[in-house]
Amino acid sequence: MSSPKKALLFKAISIRTILPSVVTLFAFMAGLTSIKFALSGKWELAVAAIIAAGIFDGLDGTVARLLKSTSRFGAELDSLSDVVAFGVAPAVILYLFILNDLDRLGWAVALIYASGMALRLARFNARLDEESPAKKASSFLTGVPAPMGAGLILAPMMLEFAYEDGKVLEGQALFVAVYAIIICLLMVSTLPTISLKALRVPREWFIPALLVFVVVVAGLFVHTWWMLLIIGMAYLAGLPFTYIASKKREAQKRRG
Repeated sequence: MSSPKKALLFKAISIRTILPSVVTLFAFMAGLTSIKFALSGKWELAVAAIIAAGIFDGLDGTVARLLKSTSRFGAELDSLSDVVAFGVAPAVILYLFILNDLDRLGWAVALIYASGMALRLARFNARLDEESPAKKASSFLTGVPAPMGAGLILAPMMLEFAYEDGKVLEGQALFVAVYAIIICLLMVSTLPTISLKALRVPREWFIPALLVFVVVVAGLFVHTWWMLLIIGMAYLAGLPFTYIASKKREAQKRRG
């Protein structure tokens, strides 16, 4: 007669439970593939692979919620995938592309950024069990999220791709290093940042918001790198306003 433990061990797992983790692994593999492209000097493909990892990262949580198959295992796997796809991979790509001009200093910057991503995700995991449902549903995150951090740190490369002569970053390795450190600090900071999945659009703004979305998508097709740069810079420019909105929300809660 089989024991209860053995029965649990061999209990069948539904595809619904597995699917979100499969999407997470796609993000992980896209991150690793970006390093392969970078080692081959295929820089645009390397950055595109990081963007693909970001898309998969956004989809895995959505798939898990739609299928009602969220789990602690999925959350842990997601964080491990994020460390590779949005921490290690962008650091290696940026180092191979320009930071190696600074020799040891450039490698130190790559290490700092990758370590900052690991620390951010460790903090996120540590808070999973501590945060209340109201906090989890909040419109604000703590620090710049992992996919956006990866996109922002690769923005100098996108600027290089946007110009046909491809010499924008010539002699600018130190500037890129300082910029990368700033992005790292924003990721590990406690600065309130907008949570897109919790963002709600007022009904009267639905059509204008839809039009903006169409313009962005059209821009991505016509001038991909410029549009990605505009999105990234708009995000950075909006951080002070996000901070002000967060403080107003806290003040309203205290009064209520």
